[in-house]
Amino acid sequence: MYEVRPGQSVELLKELHILTRDGKMNQDSRRKLKQVFHLYQFIEPLLQEIRQQRPDVRLVDHGAGKSYLGFILYDLFFKTLAGGSRIYGIETRAELVQRSRELAQRLDFSGMSFLDLSVADSITSNELPDEVDVVTALHACNTATDDAIRFALAKRSRFIVLVPCCQAEVAAALRKNKGAVLKNPLSELWRHPIHTREFGSHLTNVLRCLQLESHGYQVTVTELVGWEHSMKNELIIARYQGQPRRQPAERLNHMLESLGLTELHERFFTSEQGLSR
Repeated sequence: MYEVRPGQSVELLKELHILTRDGKMNQDSRRKLKQVFHLYQFIEPLLQEIRQQRPDVRLVDHGAGKSYLGFILYDLFFKTLAGGSRIYGIETRAELVQRSRELAQRLDFSGMSFLDLSVADSITSNELPDEVDVVTALHACNTATDDAIRFALAKRSRFIVLVPCCQAEVAAALRKNKGAVLKNPLSELWRHPIHTREFGSHLTNVLRCLQLESHGYQVTVTELVGWEHSMKNELIIARYQGQPRRQPAERLNHMLESLGLTELHERFFTSEQGLSR
């Protein structure tokens, strides 16, 4: 049984349509609340770990959309913190940014900022700190997840939490270059169109994990159980451990070459490759 937790903002839950306007909760609402708490259970220990080392926690939610995740995290964890802890929601749709700003003001969530910025602009913007603690991207479509990774590497994020979605770029490259690799028996993995789509989606996340490992992150991949309404149910959590590693980078490069995906080299080998900490 999932119920509203003590201290949770009822007004926020109404805005997110988890509670009805009269404060009631139906079966669909309980399912939504279960999903929220399940994701929070993955992220909250990371936030606590940071808090044990310093008082201020800086989290950036990339491709924030309506900032559903950011608002829940703020309500359950950040709003009781003193000092400079802050959540930044990054979104390129100005109307969603404005809507989130208005909601945060109504709820008096003063530790939230919402910025209408591209990935490139967010990396260099003086509205964001030079380093952040956590970068999240929930259901960021297609290359938006890769954009969030690029941002996290540039900002030296200690943790990266990703739930990828709608991954089409690698599948498109596989389809385009299929003829060039037909001699490779492994090309049978994506010869049929439905397999191209499914294999491309799986391969995208494999490449992302190798990319993160090459930058010194320990990567955990698991199923985000509880999001029953979504086919995109993969959760990637990366924790920075040390210096960049050569073997994952070599394997990543080999996979791109052997699968005819060298055109994607720049996406997975960013300019931040080899960042020192």
